[in-house]
Amino acid sequence: MPHTVALTHADGTPLRALVVDDEPDLAEVLTSMLAHEGWAVRAAHDAAEARRLAEHARPDVVILDVNLPDASGFDVLHDLRALNPAVCVLFLTARDSVEDRIAGITAGGDDYVTKPFSMEEVLARVRGLVRRARLAPIDSDAAIVVGDLVLDEDAREVSRGGEPIDLTATEFELLRYLMLNPRRVLSKAQILDRVWSYDFGGHAHVVELYISYLRKKVDRGRPSMIHTVRSVGYVLKPAP
Repeated sequence: MPHTVALTHADGTPLRALVVDDEPDLAEVLTSMLAHEGWAVRAAHDAAEARRLAEHARPDVVILDVNLPDASGFDVLHDLRALNPAVCVLFLTARDSVEDRIAGITAGGDDYVTKPFSMEEVLARVRGLVRRARLAPIDSDAAIVVGDLVLDEDAREVSRGGEPIDLTATEFELLRYLMLNPRRVLSKAQILDRVWSYDFGGHAHVVELYISYLRKKVDRGRPSMIHTVRSVGYVLKPAP
């Protein structure tokens, strides 16, 4: 099994997140991703529900869509900060102009991500907010370990048998997802959703291509850890 350090409060209770987006599929993916990382997560699809859940759940971090059906995300942010001035807010929006980015930060948002985006990018931004706000003690030595393969999340370094492996950003995120799910067969669709944008318009060959890149770096000259399960997907497991 892999070893990774979940982010928690100092008393060991899970960090709390609120996902606010009127796209149900996107909200579900974001919620599932954070829950997988150990967060206590709630989701809202409009401003009214977001305000109600924020008052009840008292989130530490809010992932907030700017364009909601009943109000602007900027207005929701004002209400969230009235409840908890220290709450961290990551804006999600399809607007990608410099002016819109400035508006989001000026409104009081802590960070800003434009759609479409990688799920891992959102997770990295959220972890950055947690770190900067000192919401949880973060172990700088936190690593995911499967067999002789080690992935250091903070240093963004990978090694196998003590030998460093150089990976691109996408290769790193793909390997991280595989290592967080050792011995579990992951479909190409699952990998696309988790590593690439939730509405990624590409095809399965993109996953096949990056798996081949990883194999050349992780498995070359060593017993194989990355395996293909025909007609199903891929699985990573310790070498025998």
